[in-house]
Amino acid sequence: MYKMIIQGGQRLEGEIEVSGAKNATLPLMAASLMAGGCSTFTNVPRVNDVATACKLLTHLGASVERVGKDEIRIDASRITGHEAPYELVRTMRASVLVLGPLLARLGRARVSLPGGCAIGARPVDQHLKGLGALGVHIELDGGYIDARVDRMRGVRFCFDVSTVGGTETMLMAAVCAEGTTVLQNAACEPEVAELARVLNRMGARIEGIGTETLVIHGVRRLEPIRHEVIPDRIVAGTFMAAAAIAGGDVQIRKCPMDMLEAVADKMEACGIRIIRADDGVRVTREGPIRPVDIETFPYPGFPTDMQAQMMALLSVAEGTSVIREKIFENRFMHVLELQRMGADIRIRGNTAIVTGVPYLKGAPVMATDLRASASLVLAGLVARGTTVIDRVYHLDRGYERIEEKLNGLGANIQRVWED
Repeated sequence: MYKMIIQGGQRLEGEIEVSGAKNATLPLMAASLMAGGCSTFTNVPRVNDVATACKLLTHLGASVERVGKDEIRIDASRITGHEAPYELVRTMRASVLVLGPLLARLGRARVSLPGGCAIGARPVDQHLKGLGALGVHIELDGGYIDARVDRMRGVRFCFDVSTVGGTETMLMAAVCAEGTTVLQNAACEPEVAELARVLNRMGARIEGIGTETLVIHGVRRLEPIRHEVIPDRIVAGTFMAAAAIAGGDVQIRKCPMDMLEAVADKMEACGIRIIRADDGVRVTREGPIRPVDIETFPYPGFPTDMQAQMMALLSVAEGTSVIREKIFENRFMHVLELQRMGADIRIRGNTAIVTGVPYLKGAPVMATDLRASASLVLAGLVARGTTVIDRVYHLDRGYERIEEKLNGLGANIQRVWED
């Protein structure tokens, strides 16, 4: 199993580039199943979740080819399978996204209940409730979703809660349904809007993109497409936090600042200098980190996927910060590991009270989920001494060669294999 060894205290300087968004790539790959032909996606990150999605699409009968460093070609002319088995999808929650496309293409799907990060209850009830409203017959059998339909029919459906995955599932199912579907309380995240825009380029008719009300006029078929994936806003935010915590001066290319305003606002309140440019952003810090209060909310609010990284940053601020997690009820598992490094953090329900300390201390720590892994890397960058992070396979699900990129800025990170 790989571990990361970080020698802290290195100032970060230089230029770094943001890779394509994992959470945009995965639904686009699933959507390609609905288009008979070869779709090509560029700016695709080399992360484990994408590799798992490639295996899943191949299992379903598609031909998947990696070309160069960031291009994937998916030929879905022949789809021969309708089952997404547990063995392939147990580590990736996004596996459930093939449910809608398989129903649209084949009228049948059998998909294992998804895995992924253990950060609290993330049920698929909204996916299933929405598909049921479209006329899909659904049974839960032995940990699998077994779904069948002759022809989906448009419906007006209101999500009980804002759900990114549920909105994406309903979008992909409804584009080929008969009639018009209206989705209310839909998620507005950039990755959802990206999926809707690409579906329209494939021949769908979706209105209200980027709002809480989506209107989908069903079409008979979709066509394959070539598309460049948007940059990953969470990876970009993590790099911004790395520059901030290390007191560096870093130019971040392909940084989608239009998607990161809530993060930038909080960082600037911390005393971080953020200089926007056409192709990215420059992040610098000269003085101390100031405390701030944060509440996570659905987009365009502060993203839950940046909560752990900001907690690492605020753990060395001059003063006390309050972080309220409003999305997931179990997303403070990184707190115990940060405490092992000397952080002063107290938990009260869904609230973390973070009192900054003069410095963190290197320690052996364990990654518990994807974003928790990133927070430990950030903490290791500023800690005195050596930090050893176990279970970095969580990190590899969503960050492409993060140690190489940070080392290019002056960090001292080694990846080592230990049995």
